[in-house]
Amino acid sequence: MPRQIPVARADEIAPGHRKLAFIDGRSIVLFNIGGTLHAIDNTCPHQGASLANGALDGTILGCPAHGLRFDLVTGCTAGAGSLRLKTLPVCIIDDKLVVTLDDIAK
Repeated sequence: MPRQIPVARADEIAPGHRKLAFIDGRSIVLFNIGGTLHAIDNTCPHQGASLANGALDGTILGCPAHGLRFDLVTGCTAGAGSLRLKTLPVCIIDDKLVVTLDDIAK
């Protein structure tokens, strides 16, 4: 069953910024891109590198380890690749950023 976990205040991540959060031993990165919130697991599906410090170009996030590029909206690699990020639903509830997690980490 999905769980909704508050991870930050709604005003804590300004547009153009990101925040690393840890929930139940899981590392998650939240992004505010032009006022739209995105959340992903902080693990590159290629070889598990941290994505928290990856270069951001619009909604495209570059993996700092090998340069793969992922669209934060879809989770898919930019271009024709088949790798996909684990994206997570994020919303604002009662002035808090809330991430929805499945019980089983994927």
